[in-house]
Amino acid sequence: MCNRVGGSISILVLLLLNTRNCSASIQYDAPGKISFNSVQAWAVKLGTELYHFGEFITRKKEVQDSFKSAQIEVRDGEKLVQNMADDIRAMMELKISAVKRIVEAAENMAFDKQNEPVPEDFQFYNSKEMDEPYDDVSLTTTPEPEFNVDNWIVRPPTKSAHLQANPHFSNIPVNANFSSVHVPTNVYAWAPEVIKGIHWSEGLDTHFINNYQSDPTLSWQYFGSSTGFMRHYPAMKWRADPVDIYDCRTRAWYMEAAASPKDVVILVDRSGSMTGQRRDIAKHVVTNILDTLGNNDFVSVMTFADTVEEIVPCFEDSLVQATLGNLRELKLALDNFETMEIANFSAALTRAFELLEIYRNNSGGANCNQAIMLVTDGVPYNYKEIFERYNWKYETPVRVFTYLIGREVADVREVKWMACANRGFYVHLSTLAEVRERVLEHVNVLARPLVLQREKHPVVWTPVYANVTDPKVADYLWEQRERAEQKERFLSQRRDKVLFNSEKEQDRRWRITQMKQGQYSELGNSQYQLMTSVSMPVYDLRHNEMRIAKLLGVAGTDVPLSEIQALMTPYKIGVNGYAFIVTNNGYILLHPDLRPVFQQILKPSYNSVDMIEVELFDDDRGPRNFSKELTALRKEIIDQKTGNKVMNVKYHLDDMKRVSRAKKHYFWTGISDSPFTLVVTIPENYGRHRITPPPTDDIHRLSLTSKNISARQYLSDKWSVHPDWLYCRHYERTFSSPEEELLYFLERVAKPGWRWPAKPRPPEHHKNKQGHERHNNGTPETKDRNKVTNSTPRNEYYCDHGLMQALVYDARNTAWFNKSILDSASDEKASEFIQRFGYIVAFLSTHSGLTRWQTHPPREQDNVRAEFGKQWPRSIDEVWYRRAVEQHYVDPLSYVYSVEINTDKFPLNISNAVVTASHAVFHGDGYKKAPAAVVGFQFKHERLSEWFENITSSCEHNKECVTCLSDTWDCYLVDNNGWIVVSEDVTQNGQFFGRIRPDIMTKLVEDEVYKAVHIVDYQAVCFREKKTTNPASKLMTPLHNFKIITSWFVSTTLWFYNSIALSLAQASSYSFDDDYVTPTVAYQSYENDEENDDSYMSKPTNMRTLERDFEKLVLINRTRPTPCDREMFLYQLEYSNLDAKLNKPVKDCERPFYAQLVNYTNMLMIVVDASCPREEASMSFIEATEVQYNESLPCLKHVHPLYRKQPTSCIKNHTEESNIDMCGRGSLPSSNFFWIIFSTFVTYHHL
Repeated sequence: MCNRVGGSISILVLLLLNTRNCSASIQYDAPGKISFNSVQAWAVKLGTELYHFGEFITRKKEVQDSFKSAQIEVRDGEKLVQNMADDIRAMMELKISAVKRIVEAAENMAFDKQNEPVPEDFQFYNSKEMDEPYDDVSLTTTPEPEFNVDNWIVRPPTKSAHLQANPHFSNIPVNANFSSVHVPTNVYAWAPEVIKGIHWSEGLDTHFINNYQSDPTLSWQYFGSSTGFMRHYPAMKWRADPVDIYDCRTRAWYMEAAASPKDVVILVDRSGSMTGQRRDIAKHVVTNILDTLGNNDFVSVMTFADTVEEIVPCFEDSLVQATLGNLRELKLALDNFETMEIANFSAALTRAFELLEIYRNNSGGANCNQAIMLVTDGVPYNYKEIFERYNWKYETPVRVFTYLIGREVADVREVKWMACANRGFYVHLSTLAEVRERVLEHVNVLARPLVLQREKHPVVWTPVYANVTDPKVADYLWEQRERAEQKERFLSQRRDKVLFNSEKEQDRRWRITQMKQGQYSELGNSQYQLMTSVSMPVYDLRHNEMRIAKLLGVAGTDVPLSEIQALMTPYKIGVNGYAFIVTNNGYILLHPDLRPVFQQILKPSYNSVDMIEVELFDDDRGPRNFSKELTALRKEIIDQKTGNKVMNVKYHLDDMKRVSRAKKHYFWTGISDSPFTLVVTIPENYGRHRITPPPTDDIHRLSLTSKNISARQYLSDKWSVHPDWLYCRHYERTFSSPEEELLYFLERVAKPGWRWPAKPRPPEHHKNKQGHERHNNGTPETKDRNKVTNSTPRNEYYCDHGLMQALVYDARNTAWFNKSILDSASDEKASEFIQRFGYIVAFLSTHSGLTRWQTHPPREQDNVRAEFGKQWPRSIDEVWYRRAVEQHYVDPLSYVYSVEINTDKFPLNISNAVVTASHAVFHGDGYKKAPAAVVGFQFKHERLSEWFENITSSCEHNKECVTCLSDTWDCYLVDNNGWIVVSEDVTQNGQFFGRIRPDIMTKLVEDEVYKAVHIVDYQAVCFREKKTTNPASKLMTPLHNFKIITSWFVSTTLWFYNSIALSLAQASSYSFDDDYVTPTVAYQSYENDEENDDSYMSKPTNMRTLERDFEKLVLINRTRPTPCDREMFLYQLEYSNLDAKLNKPVKDCERPFYAQLVNYTNMLMIVVDASCPREEASMSFIEATEVQYNESLPCLKHVHPLYRKQPTSCIKNHTEESNIDMCGRGSLPSSNFFWIIFSTFVTYHHL
């Protein structure tokens, strides 16, 4: 049979040659020139031989026959998105049900036990002090000092526990028998209110455990107290690197559940008295207030003296959404304001009230709570008339919070009155250490209406976030990385100054820096786990005899996004389709192109990436010039409507090195009782249908009719499954790999009595339940509520019946692939093929996520690379799979060839490089067809280079002619995205052709052979130079003035001494040895360059100038990662009317090249006349460059706001709140009273 195929191929070659010769009316046989016919013949011969080899080695015909019995099913997008939304909603109900049980238990326990005394010997599991697994206590090197203080209180030690790594909790060592407690650094664990809460909340362990037993998919459960501690289950050792800055009260799940959304105007006094430490405390207050805001809140920060000014000028007269990016912009701007003049409180308060009134009347911003935060060191009087005019006549819609700064203050009564008269809270702050705890008081005040109404417990879902202690750690990590780099540069210069200062070395380091500042190679960042959380407030149910409304805290649980993603059944969506979730703000919760990490560090605005920034529509508009059609689609999705729409899109592949354009069909529907909308995107052509096994192929039935033979017999060697797909999951057993878990379940399916488990549902007693049961004066029967009884049957496992069915069908029908091709081939040339190509990997990957591979010859092992299926296990999500299916609609017979991309950041090791070829196998039924699998092969790159060289060095009919062996001709194989697959210069393999020959690539673009596709990365990170000229402020006291005088005297004396010593040294012709210049001296020299340059420039021959210039080379530019937009041009081959575009002769040096499509491939053969001078051509390279706007990115986004949907829950008032008297808290213990008097006296005399 293979002989007949070979004969057919030969005839096909001749026909193609004749066809091409007819189409080309021009021959080019000039002396020293390669003829057009030669290039055509080479392209046909190479493509045909590759095709013949691909058909043989992949056994494509047998693969097609394997799916003959499969059915073609119409993919109903509307039904698909609705079923997915229902599954996700069912999962969410399970999580909400668990949180409701924690809330109810906590409220009941606090009611019963909150006033019980804490035993003196009480111990608890402190997360920070728990022992690490395998800790050896004998390794302690430095004993803790003994404190001999009379009043020292000895506290019981923390409980110790055994921890064990648990795969369900990201392999973190935990103990699932109890919970442990995290106490923030700024909170004292044994403070009365804190330890009481820790004591009574121990009873939550029973509920945590029961929740986990009834729903084994539950992740971390926790109760965050308003006093600061957090009880979390399971218990674990809290890791803090370098310090613990975690406080649950500043996390999104706590903040958004504790109070309804809010509009906040922060007024910062910048009058002349707010200098020194007061200014520092004020900045710290504002920073901590901003830390308590989330994506549903809006904020404005203004400073005032005689005038009122926005801290960020472009945010003038407006509230901005409290996203991470906007908050970061506000915090950075706090360093810029200067203190001067006299404070105009009337203008500031009026401006704030008028701004909030505008938003209140227009239902803009948060459209719920409103507050003014006044940060000052004193007010002259209470400004009652302003509150009467702007607040009281509207029934006090705006709360006023006042923060009095400084130790020596005299206007306490007026400042406190302003807060108390406007439903706010007053705080007096005198040290930086107390700021965090005092600022958080406003959260409890805003929560009062929630607590007083008691019935409603709003369910809050957070935006996406990473499992790190604090997102602000990113800036710290970047700073530490730059410090390490600076240290390395100093040490390198000390080792060899001449080498370090050389132009070659500096150029190398510059290129390394540029590579490090790229953020497109962040694949496989598993150190961060993205998640969302569901939380609910916990109320103090005690009656109001004490005239308080206390928020006990917030209870919640985490939901890893991987769990949601598993419910999206990607096998039903198919190749090049995907599902994503959008929040009420239009931000992405989950999306395959969400890239939250750069260089192992979280991006500054990773959780506020808009849907419109990842779905790139193919409309050729400029950056951020979004079409009305796109914004209308976005609005419908945010409004949680159900609909569908077809759009032309462009998307990047292969780590932003390739691009593709297609027409895709969007389907969307809201996820009920949540702020989320689910969107499913399906390719318009091949996405309309999908492969399904016939109904008769039920796994369990087949196993029983085959005498209990397990389907695992079809999976013997060299296979893998998609690691992220949910085939079957066991909740009580762990497995070393997805393959091991799958084999376990295939054995179970084969046994009698197997039942496919239903998806877990929430317990019935929590469905449609209004509120929570309340205490009835503490009667005995109510105390039994703490005993949880859960009759819900526990499933040990869950399986996706449809996916398992498809997998077993594919496994059974492709089991023959395990046989070596040498055993199944009848062609005598099989061995010759294997010998010619050496080590070859043939692979098969199906729509069900199954990947098989065979190595030829089997005895040879690749010691350099991991096995194919271990390296590329993600089946339909792999780039070679996706490109092969796309290529089917260009040429159904062609293979897609690619080589690893060669960049400065990831140079290609050509000796180990391989070529990957892939081809899509479609199964058809009448007019319907769908992709069933992708076959392909890998072989060493050097073999393809040899093959290419052999073909391009031969002439037709053995005539004498010029070939690619000539020094005056360069020959390339370039793929459909412009990347070089083969070049005579091996260093060029894997590089972008436009980088090697920009002049030729430019002409190909002009001839519309390639299309330059404009791509904007709206998730990019740029590096702004950090300003370090702002000195830290100091408290101006008499002692400080004395310090200044002393410093002046000492420095003057040292200067006088150094001047004399230098003069003596110069007189004796003594010179300093520059080899001993320390890094500190070098840095100080650099800092003073601007001041001293003139004096040195007067001596042009002075060697000191050159040395100081060398020292500058040591110093790096300190930068700060900043969100930005980057744009690039990626290239795609235009197949329409391609022959007419390519069949053109060489015109001397005006068009010094031939280009021909290599048959049955995605490659062009480009032959270039190297004797022609290279023309200078300015073409857009693939390297991303920053988009330059006229303003900063946060300002640009603010000026052009996008639609958002406000949260539905808003509880901001309650009639009983007027009965609450507590509205302020002072500062400093009485023991410091004498010091206050003394400081005031000294300061007064100084002034």
